[in-house]
Amino acid sequence: MSTVKDKKFETSPTIRETYQLLINGERVDSKSDETFTTYNPATGDAVAVVAKASIEDADRAVKAARAAFDSGKWKRTPIGKRSRVLNKIASIMRLRFNELVELEILDTGKALSAAQGQVMQAIEDFEFYAGAIVGHRGDVNNVPGQFFNYTQKEPVGVCAQIIPWNYPLMMAAWKVAPAIAAGCCVVLKPASLTPLTAIVLTEICHEAGLPPGVVNVIPGAGSTIGNYLVEHPEVDKVAFTGSTPIGKDIMAKASQTLKRVTLELGGKSPNIVFEDADIEAAVAGSLYGIFYNTGQSCEARSRLYVEESIYDEFMEKFTEKAKKLKLGNPFNEETHIGAIISKDQLETIDGYVQSAIADGATIVTGGKAATVEGFEDGYWYEPTIITNVNHDMKSVQEEIFGPVVVVMKFNGEKEALALANDTIYGLGSAIWTTNQARATRVANEIKAGIVMVNSPISAFPGTPFGGYKQSGFGRELCVETLDLYTETKSVLSYFGTRPLNFFNV
Repeated sequence: MSTVKDKKFETSPTIRETYQLLINGERVDSKSDETFTTYNPATGDAVAVVAKASIEDADRAVKAARAAFDSGKWKRTPIGKRSRVLNKIASIMRLRFNELVELEILDTGKALSAAQGQVMQAIEDFEFYAGAIVGHRGDVNNVPGQFFNYTQKEPVGVCAQIIPWNYPLMMAAWKVAPAIAAGCCVVLKPASLTPLTAIVLTEICHEAGLPPGVVNVIPGAGSTIGNYLVEHPEVDKVAFTGSTPIGKDIMAKASQTLKRVTLELGGKSPNIVFEDADIEAAVAGSLYGIFYNTGQSCEARSRLYVEESIYDEFMEKFTEKAKKLKLGNPFNEETHIGAIISKDQLETIDGYVQSAIADGATIVTGGKAATVEGFEDGYWYEPTIITNVNHDMKSVQEEIFGPVVVVMKFNGEKEALALANDTIYGLGSAIWTTNQARATRVANEIKAGIVMVNSPISAFPGTPFGGYKQSGFGRELCVETLDLYTETKSVLSYFGTRPLNFFNV
């Protein structure tokens, strides 16, 4: 198995050539003995051979999680000790930081800076929930008469967590950390394209002292393993990040057993630049907002709206900077844009660009697959800016999931809001203005779960992440996420001295 490395990045010596399932605290092969190979999208080279979970493996993973949960060993562990385990997970991840970064790059082809930031946030997620769980408790409520009422938070049970390929480790951390903090047990199903860091994370969880069965990982096909987990009667909750069509299917299947569901789905996020914006800041932020992570991000600001009075000036600067973005060796610190995850995704992206051209749009820059010297067998796409679009175009309404942005002019807040909200999605949004009153007005009217004001950053540990409309429901990355992994039990006690005999018999 060959890898691409850069001398400026200190690579880890611990990368393995084979990775197994992890069920009930043990590394195991698939019951079917099937495996699959993961490939580096930047080079086309094989990275590792991974055990491919079967339905039988999925069932034993669920049963291991159920047995671990029902035993009560983890859910009855004092919160302080649970917190220490989460902090230890974070500590081990810090020690293995370079290994996790390298694996993430080899699996996804993303740029070094992106991988480093995402691995660091994954670490901070565990640290955040180690603290958040300490204050997550029930309430005492005032009720009439001689009654005393209190509520307590109890873990929801066995959770199936289905992870996407665009942020493999970070999305796993977003889900695993709050689930185990709350006392739940987990069956983790990473994307088949990018399973390696999820497997290593699960191993780290056990190294940190998590009891067997609390976190299990079963790489395999979503169409079989994912569906099986969603329909399994012993799974109490499903958390999914991915496309809106698959989210709808999961919701329908989960309804048959009334599972709790959290869905973080697609987006087509607007980026609004008003005439009073700091143009340099808006150009730099808009560039990052769409081209970060190669545009393969659910909250990528892929619809850019620029007020007509500054449109020409903004577009000149935006285009100039887009042309300077560097594609290349993902391990090189100077690389801005990494590879596209797969050939299929590359063709999907190009299909949207070609549809825009067919609809009469203009390609300002980019618009085709790129060839990168030394990485000719990888999957690359040029940073692409499309203008002369209208809102009925497929490229404007549908999620492209690549380094492609469509640009339109607007006049005034009313038109900007009408354009921004004209979508089935409602995940992210961004506003660029130096007028705080305007920022507040527009933020209040945008139908999106996340509003970024004069910044391209969408989330930190502690800030809610999730969407409106067909971008899903539930919020991750925040204290409130713990409510998604707990049930609230109400206990009502009578403390009067006279018996309650309402029937008077």
